[in-house]
Amino acid sequence: MPEVKRIASALGAEVSGINLCQPLQPGEVRELRALLNRHQVLFFRQQPVTPQQQCQLAYNFGDLHIHPIYPATREQPEIMVLDTDLNDLRDNALWHTDVTFIETPPMASVLSARQVPAFGGDTLWASCSAAYDALSAPLQALLEPLHAEHDISLSFPASRFAATPEDAARFAQASRDHPPVIHPVIRVHPETGRKGLFVSAGFTRKIVELEAQESRALLDFLFTQSTRPEFCVRWHWQKDDLVIWDNRITQHYACDDYRPQRRVMHRATILGDRPTGPLN
Repeated sequence: MPEVKRIASALGAEVSGINLCQPLQPGEVRELRALLNRHQVLFFRQQPVTPQQQCQLAYNFGDLHIHPIYPATREQPEIMVLDTDLNDLRDNALWHTDVTFIETPPMASVLSARQVPAFGGDTLWASCSAAYDALSAPLQALLEPLHAEHDISLSFPASRFAATPEDAARFAQASRDHPPVIHPVIRVHPETGRKGLFVSAGFTRKIVELEAQESRALLDFLFTQSTRPEFCVRWHWQKDDLVIWDNRITQHYACDDYRPQRRVMHRATILGDRPTGPLN
């Protein structure tokens, strides 16, 4: 059995005593899923996975998403490359839940540290269930019937991702393939039943039932509420670290405080289900 050490109050546990470079047994997959449901983010040291091994690990939890903008490894198209020498990664330096601009956003992500800076480059995660639980009952009741629009262009504007003809063609196709979608403001976790805020600065444009000024004021409050320090955990990366997080009930923020050092991460993104709210 792996050893589990809780590292923050709201979410996060460091897991040791398991080799993620090797195929997992069914019992190990069940144990990791249970730990993910309990802790929301799982941290592993010294897991030098290859792209193929990372892909195999992620497939234990579901089918994988191929990102419409970012490049992938040559070996595995499902493994997205986040490389500061290749990509404009400013969209990661804001609080967001991955890929909520699709109808079935990812259930989880698996991130592997391939090259890390000597200092800086930490990632923070925030518990959306802790943020919801801390709201007053009247505000929870106000939010439960509401829905929000999620839009890829908020984090991927043409000004940054359509600079060359090739990039412009990729961006135009991504925009056509991903029109704005509507999700509940409060999401019910499909496995645990916990409620969590499901809006983020990265992709949420507006609350559809409200007037523009009301939507802006409420979203600004919810963005702040979601990322209060007491709801967060911060991880200082070492090479070959691997992190699995539950994308259905967390947000994260990659600190962009290490330039001109290079930072290279590989991510597998596991597809999930259509979000449902308390009143769906």
